[in-house]
Amino acid sequence: MDFRDHRSRTDKASELMDSMRIEQSWFVAEMIRVTTDMWQKGWDERNGGNVSLRLTKDDVAPYLKTWNNTRTLKLTEPVEGLDGECFLVTGTGAYFRNVERAPEQNLGIIRVLPRGENVEILWGFGKDGAPTSELPAHLKSHYASQARAGAPKRVIMHCHATNLVSLSYVLELTSANITRALWEGSTECLVVFPDGIGTLEWMVPGTDTIGDATAAALAHHPLALWPFHGVFAAGTTLNEAFGLIDTVEKASELLVNVIAMGGPRQTISTQNLIDLAKHFGVTPLPSALAQNGWRMAPLAAEKPRKEAALFGAGVR
Repeated sequence: MDFRDHRSRTDKASELMDSMRIEQSWFVAEMIRVTTDMWQKGWDERNGGNVSLRLTKDDVAPYLKTWNNTRTLKLTEPVEGLDGECFLVTGTGAYFRNVERAPEQNLGIIRVLPRGENVEILWGFGKDGAPTSELPAHLKSHYASQARAGAPKRVIMHCHATNLVSLSYVLELTSANITRALWEGSTECLVVFPDGIGTLEWMVPGTDTIGDATAAALAHHPLALWPFHGVFAAGTTLNEAFGLIDTVEKASELLVNVIAMGGPRQTISTQNLIDLAKHFGVTPLPSALAQNGWRMAPLAAEKPRKEAALFGAGVR
């Protein structure tokens, strides 16, 4: 037997064992669980959605010596405040329905290198894969979300929550209005996210511009709405971030049903919201509390119907 062949097989076996060890870690196991749940909820069709989890030094310490075949990826622009931080991230083009069956192909671990200009891929993403195309939004949001009170936010989660996205087509797109509508959509919402939901303008995804806007929103709110697209959430754990989106999506589903039935005949009042906040010891977003109910977006100016070209100008 050729010694080099034996060594090659031994190295491959060792790499396989190391990979299996990582896949059995708490953080990979939890990422598999949450991405599977998100897909089953219908929030992440095809390769839609992405998640990142900031890892501690203790999380990665058992595996650092096994990560020998690393490679470097240059970021589109530097990120601040994250030098040396490691993140477990979903991959670009990754289908959430496939994460459970092939974690190493659809997930990866990155480390932000000094000056924040590059990241080092330590594990995963298959042979030539890369982190999610929304990495700028994730890294900038990880830094910005630490400005909010409470435990450090270790998770940034993005998905295409069906009913919330639907509402972005018919509700007036301001943070105060979307927040107020959701608070009235379900009693628990003010308690779960008293700081409301930041609402962006429509922007091209995967850019530093939308990354900056998302980070700015998550510096003040636990959630950020991308109209006609999806939602971002910042949480201390994967469970918390998932729960935020789940709560928002449930309230959105209720609102979609209410609007379909002709709109509310009665609703949660401002005084009800004040009483809720007092009882649970939370401080509601002032602009949403001050608003008198919530508003639908104004109808666009009526345009000539396409049928007129087929059936004559008399069609109304």
